[in-house]
Amino acid sequence: MTKETIIKPDQETKAETKPGNYFVSNYPPFSFWNDDDVPCVESMLNSPSSGTAPMGIYYHIPFCRKRCHFCYFRVYTDKNSHDVRRYIDATMRELEAYAQSSYLEGRKPKFVYFGGGTPSYLSAQQLTELTDRMKAIMPWDEVEEVTFECEPGTLSEKKLEVIKNFGVTRLSLGIENFNDHILEINGRAHRSQEVFRAYEHARNLGFQNINVDLIAGMLEETDANWKECIDKVVELSPDCITIYQMEVPFNTTIFKSMKEQGKLTAPVADWPTKRKWVTQAYERLEKAGYTITSAYTAVKEPQETKFVYRDRLWTGADMVALGVASFGHLGGIHYQNITHFDQYCEAQESTSSAVRRALLTSEDERFLREFILQWKLGRVNLGYFSDKFGVDVKNRFEDILMKWKECGDLTEVDGDLLLSRDALLRIDSMLHGFFLPQHQNAKYV
Repeated sequence: MTKETIIKPDQETKAETKPGNYFVSNYPPFSFWNDDDVPCVESMLNSPSSGTAPMGIYYHIPFCRKRCHFCYFRVYTDKNSHDVRRYIDATMRELEAYAQSSYLEGRKPKFVYFGGGTPSYLSAQQLTELTDRMKAIMPWDEVEEVTFECEPGTLSEKKLEVIKNFGVTRLSLGIENFNDHILEINGRAHRSQEVFRAYEHARNLGFQNINVDLIAGMLEETDANWKECIDKVVELSPDCITIYQMEVPFNTTIFKSMKEQGKLTAPVADWPTKRKWVTQAYERLEKAGYTITSAYTAVKEPQETKFVYRDRLWTGADMVALGVASFGHLGGIHYQNITHFDQYCEAQESTSSAVRRALLTSEDERFLREFILQWKLGRVNLGYFSDKFGVDVKNRFEDILMKWKECGDLTEVDGDLLLSRDALLRIDSMLHGFFLPQHQNAKYV
């Protein structure tokens, strides 16, 4: 993986968008995951008793028609049908090994998440074969949610019908923007008409939860374009809308272009502008009947439209990671798979472990992970952390919480700590104050 730095808490990303990671997706930071803890994963899998936490599966499909200029995930645009078959076979060997372990034997997934890359890059036949084989190894009869990420241009009515029939309950469309020029210069493969066509097919097929992704601050995005995007998404009326604020990690083509030109600031909207746009979007969506349920999501019917994958992970679920470069979590151990396609496949073909790095976390680190991630919901329940971890949050973080209250970022209501809307939209830059001293100001990836 390329080296990336974490934003320092005293910077609070107040102005220009600088290269590096902003979004806090896990704790402790990935740079602390190491070779020494890799054997811990095997030890956990061979433990004499099975795990008791809810368990899910993350399946990484690393294939794309085109690499977006802001993408920092492990994806490939040069693989053929033979490569896809080899990859599916490798991941099924990996899943079989997990299913036969004493820690996971007999357990069934509560959620399945197909991420990428572009899961919808696979053909209808490949998807049917893949999911049939997965269910034969670990049955899905207890699954609460199956999420499937899609690039609109890869979807036909037939493929969507197949996706629905194998059990997808949450369809996530990576729209990002509705303007064809902006989609093109940001390296997206699809165009706006493909969005409307795919969405109409999905609605007609009766998917129970359709999410659409938008990104605030893409290359050449403007106030007028952003307003138009929000108007169009309101017209579509999806069940859930996810809005990310553009960041520019070091292994993106945007950063590579910046480096060649000797530029220190990314050619995208600054942080105040991105937050202004997300604020405008949320205000518009609330008027349209949506509820803001996290720093990134607006939901039409929060009592009915859930995001089980997120909520389970942020409360300590086990997650089996399948595929190249994928991230998992088992019994308090974080791990990531080998990050190169051929090496990953070769490891499975020789029945070797695909785990590249891992981290055996302490009880305190497990508490902090859940505590940090749940702030993104805009609401932290004090009783949850007291009951589960025996931690008095208000006492431990008295100085931080008092500062937030004095700044107007935080209030307390009936045992819940509540973030203001402004604080919610910059929460990723506020979380580092909760990191343990040894994790402060560290590389993130």
